Amino acid sequence: MKIVIGGAMFKDEIKKYVQQYIPQAEVEIKSDIDAAMAVKANQADIYLGACDTGAGGSLGMAIALLGADKCKTLAMPGRVLSDEEIEQAVKDGVVAFGFTHQTSEHIIKTLAKYL
Repeated sequence: MKIVIGGAMFKDEIKKYVQQYIPQAEVEIKSDIDAAMAVKANQADIYLGACDTGAGGSLGMAIALLGADKCKTLAMPGRVLSDEEIEQAVKDGVVAFGFTHQTSEHIIKTLAKYL
């Protein structure tokens, strides 16, 4: 599995958590447009991105290139999706995940169970 990290913030921190919780994954940091294009071109399987809202800077380019049905905000200020909601997003074929940078470890640890 190849995971690309786009989004606007804390890319090195996200990479560290991916390596910790999904050690079998190949992980690469890219710009948001390059990361989304890698998923679109089947050069990567999963896009992860963080920002202050969990949607704008983390997923904006992914939504534009992959479509809203392939993207999901997993954590936003004041709300983090449940494990069941995250599992359902993976089952539904979502490949781009956005979250607030403060929730990075929790989100990646949870995603690791379902990817």
